[in-house]
Amino acid sequence: MKKIFTLLAFSLIALPTTTWAQAEDTQNKAEATVPSEPDSLLAWETPHAPTCHQVLLHTTMGDILLALYNDTPHHRDNYLKLVNEGYYDGCIFQRVIKNFMIQGGDFSSRKVTPGKVEHFDLDYTVPAEILYPRYYHKRGQLCAAREGDDENPTKASASTDFYITWGRNFSPRQMEYYVEKQKREGKDYAIPSEQLQQGYIKHGGVPHLDNGYTVFGEVLKGMDVVDKIQNVATNKDNNDRPLTDVIILKATQLK
Repeated sequence: MKKIFTLLAFSLIALPTTTWAQAEDTQNKAEATVPSEPDSLLAWETPHAPTCHQVLLHTTMGDILLALYNDTPHHRDNYLKLVNEGYYDGCIFQRVIKNFMIQGGDFSSRKVTPGKVEHFDLDYTVPAEILYPRYYHKRGQLCAAREGDDENPTKASASTDFYITWGRNFSPRQMEYYVEKQKREGKDYAIPSEQLQQGYIKHGGVPHLDNGYTVFGEVLKGMDVVDKIQNVATNKDNNDRPLTDVIILKATQLK
């Protein structure tokens, strides 16, 4: 099964130079003191259920605690199965794009003990569970990678590959400009509602991926670790792979 997953980085349109310089300076200062826990929710946002299963990713750059949503059961159960089988132990974050996302879970880039025999059934996809706009691509969401629309019109997810969103910070003016650009290009599907626009202004994120990929969980703790990973140096000629491997040493189900 070919496992090249299409997550296209979005180049934000150019605002006046001084505006972008100020925005980048503000973003860099904010990123220097990223807290471990995500931002507080807006009044209309849905908190994760207390009964959600949790998974701890112990990586070479720190720990990331994830909650898996109960209303995306196919993705939840598949992720837990892989965690409990030990599949993610030794996986790396094989694709990292600053101000976009960190992606991990690809079988071909796993780090395993030499001579250790492992067998995993990975030749399948997971049916899409896209619950938009309930779950959207704000910063810190756990999402499933997949093949592109031409090969995969049902938007079924890959069996193992996942990504955690980072995205850009949006000022009100930058969000307005983003919406205007999508309208000009006829991309109505990529225009968030006014409510979601406020979510992206508060949290940051990747709005152009909305309604195209399954969001099945979120980061509870470890946003500072996600930030460190999304800032590592990468080889853009090798599909944005980090120059130094960021390894998931152990993935553990906590509840």
